[in-house]
Amino acid sequence: MSYVPPHLRNSASAATATTTTTTTRTSSLNLDTDRTKLSNSSSFSNASRRSSSSLRLAVPEAVFPLWKPSERVLRMNPEQIEDVRLRLNVDVTVTLDSPLAPAPVESFTDMCLHTSIMKDIAFHEYTTPTSIQAQAMPVALSGRDMLGCAETGSGKTAAFAIPMIEHCLAQPPVRRGDGPLALVLAPTRELAQQIEKEVKAFSRSLESFKTAIVVGGTNIAEQRSELKAGVDVVVATPGRFIDHLQQGNTSLSRISFVVLDEADRMLDMGFEPQIREVMRNLPEKHQTLLFSATMPLEIETLAQEYLTNPVQVKVGKVSSPTANVSQILNKVSASEKIDGLLALLVEEASQAERSGHPFRLTIVFVERKTRCDEVVEALVAQGLHAVALHGGRSQSEREAALHDFRNGSTKILVATDVASRGLDVTGVAHVINLDLPKTMEDYVHRIGRTGRAGSMGQATSFYTDHDMLLVAQIKKAIADVESGNPMAYATGKVARRKEREAAAALKEARTSVSKLSVNGSTAITMEDKYKFMIAASDTKGEGAADSAWDD
Repeated sequence: MSYVPPHLRNSASAATATTTTTTTRTSSLNLDTDRTKLSNSSSFSNASRRSSSSLRLAVPEAVFPLWKPSERVLRMNPEQIEDVRLRLNVDVTVTLDSPLAPAPVESFTDMCLHTSIMKDIAFHEYTTPTSIQAQAMPVALSGRDMLGCAETGSGKTAAFAIPMIEHCLAQPPVRRGDGPLALVLAPTRELAQQIEKEVKAFSRSLESFKTAIVVGGTNIAEQRSELKAGVDVVVATPGRFIDHLQQGNTSLSRISFVVLDEADRMLDMGFEPQIREVMRNLPEKHQTLLFSATMPLEIETLAQEYLTNPVQVKVGKVSSPTANVSQILNKVSASEKIDGLLALLVEEASQAERSGHPFRLTIVFVERKTRCDEVVEALVAQGLHAVALHGGRSQSEREAALHDFRNGSTKILVATDVASRGLDVTGVAHVINLDLPKTMEDYVHRIGRTGRAGSMGQATSFYTDHDMLLVAQIKKAIADVESGNPMAYATGKVARRKEREAAAALKEARTSVSKLSVNGSTAITMEDKYKFMIAASDTKGEGAADSAWDD
């Protein structure tokens, strides 16, 4: 089907209305002329229908091949399947009226993939699927819609990239002028670039397999020519992809495999209208995979609208600080933050030099772009190699910074929240929050840059009295992890509403305490759930003794 931009739809409707009015007026003046016009109009309409029909026939129909794993997997009984899921820490749910989810598959060989894909898996020395891959890949390969939730660093990109390539290989070849066979939407340029890199990694043996990355900040003319030449997979940010659709550079007519990655982040960034614009204009027959690190109400609503009887796959705790990240909280004044950071990193550099080990890859998160550059200058002045990553830098500068950080030539990356989601840099050992974020969700995604794929990591956060509400939440989360209890807190719009309520309660509580200090000692009544705020905000001089919150 052809995509019609919203502004042209309105124009088309207005034109139709005008034509109808004109025809009606003419018919009242001359019935014979009207019959002639109606006859001509009917002929034009029929021709239009035939043309439209031929256009639809010209688009090859999507193929959804029947996939089966190896006989060994097919012979597994329900008890064995549940045992494997328990071992993988995977939770799988389906709606009551839909078939059971496919069994998890713990080896790539048993997935019966295309020989070229298997060759590339071997080339990159992937031996065993991760938990999300073991369960999500069979679901995707079987043609089912899926809602996937997994901790960062779990390997979810390959979990959808490999089935997507497998699906594309089953389709009639892409011709010049065709739209893509598969579409991946991601919230940021950096994440889109990583996804495209992964897709290329698993399709390197397929000479005719083409991918295109469609994001802002790069040459749109080059993207246009690439899209018009015909590609199998498009990885895009929603806004730029809509631009190309409106300009007629590509179409949705052949898309039969859609991935919404980091969907919660896309909604947070305001991309919901663009996502809905794409989803409601897709061909009727298509498969949708939605991945989200958190599960707010908005994601559930999106899944209900655009996914058909989805299989929900959860790996580990969703939206909770990972247990393999050691978290340290340091209370300082605002003016002491940069000095504290320099002292910490200079000491770590000295320890690394004394032990003969390389300096650990470290990401430092700050609040503003100007502060980002300021911190880099301070680190370089101390003899530490650091680069900045923020939205004020050009695309080429951002790519160069990430390249230097990934290959280890620069050990410290100073970034705003542009880097907190989706970046998958192997070996990040330390995340430092020089400035804490505003919400617990953002804190979780920041520290998720370390402790990935089963390795241990460290997160150090500097905080002031202004951060006490978030610090109290972090301390509670750490206690929950240590006690082994599942940690649950709201996400999305619900989380933001609750945080506003809690902030208002904290302000009210502080006001009450302020009045007490003036009016003398008087007993006050306060809900138990807010008491920790007063205790935390009134504690002075915590220093190092109160900052050791290791797992």
